[in-house]
Amino acid sequence: MKIRRFFTLGLVISLMTLVAIGCATNQQTKETAAADTSWQYPQIVDAAFVGQYAKVPMQDDVMIIDSRPYKPKYVKGHIPMAVSMPYTQFDKLTHLLPENKDALLIFYCGGLKCKLSHKAAYKSEAMGYTNVKVFAKGFPGWLEVPGNYASVSVEWVKKQVDSQADMMIVDSRPKRKKYDKGHLPGAISIPTTKFDSMVGELPQDKDKLLVFYCGGLKCKLSHKGAKKSIALGYTNVKVFSTGYPSWKAYVGDQAPAKITAGKEEGSIEIAAFEKILKEDPKSIYLVDVRDADEYALGSFKGAVNIPVENLEAKIKSLPTTKPVVFVCSTGARSGESFYMVQDVRPEMKNVYYLEAEITFNKDGSYKIDEPQS
Repeated sequence: MKIRRFFTLGLVISLMTLVAIGCATNQQTKETAAADTSWQYPQIVDAAFVGQYAKVPMQDDVMIIDSRPYKPKYVKGHIPMAVSMPYTQFDKLTHLLPENKDALLIFYCGGLKCKLSHKAAYKSEAMGYTNVKVFAKGFPGWLEVPGNYASVSVEWVKKQVDSQADMMIVDSRPKRKKYDKGHLPGAISIPTTKFDSMVGELPQDKDKLLVFYCGGLKCKLSHKGAKKSIALGYTNVKVFSTGYPSWKAYVGDQAPAKITAGKEEGSIEIAAFEKILKEDPKSIYLVDVRDADEYALGSFKGAVNIPVENLEAKIKSLPTTKPVVFVCSTGARSGESFYMVQDVRPEMKNVYYLEAEITFNKDGSYKIDEPQS
């Protein structure tokens, strides 16, 4: 009996010892893994340090470098004034680095677990650069700071415009000198010098996406407008930093659709309307002013639904870079929309409506007939 007791006690002690050793080993492994920071670049800076340089104009011999992939990361959001140099393409893009090897280089990527910026920093140091830093918290850490916002690229802006995203684009340049001569589709004019007196033009919804732009990387106006909006409580503010010059370079000079007028004032000829739908539907801004339940049962592809009862409040956001065409089911509500625009924005001359009987079918097809007399 005594032998059995001693054997049992010994077995228990052995098991407890093994468990203790195992726990200690696991803990030691975890601690070793947690302590493995050998891949990190030693010169780490915080968001406040980066913020000193993420300004217009950029200081000479300073470069903020985004090491993440250009698409989809940099395109849809990056630190203002940052240059895209994806780490995977670093060796091909070294010509973008400044000639002065004492220039300040600040690398960042996707956060504390991202190694890309650290790898790029080491490569730059090996090239002879002497003032290299890494913002380890990266883009997520930048956005965590109250008052900070993201810059977006022209590809992202174009995609939002084409998909008719729920947003407000704000042109911060002077209206007569710049905006009236050309601006982004759907953009409204709120010159920064008149911002305080025009805040009523901003949406009531503080979570709505606001995208500010002006005249390019040397222009401060859009950044000032963004900061003022954030101070007012808007939570989804971005700046299209390269602005209108990059938009023109990317999109080109798009010729507006040629409209053949119908018999009634402001109307578009049915045949001309059908030709545009078939050949170049994106050349017009098509607005279906029927009720939402009617629109849900069928409409023209690409048409935006703004019920006529809600139109007046949204007239100021209608684009002026392409013809606006209103449609309904009989020409009554679309005609009313045309005259509503004339009352609110008489300067808009490129506005039309379809005077026709329209039937939308469940299969997506439609039929357009001459209006009943």
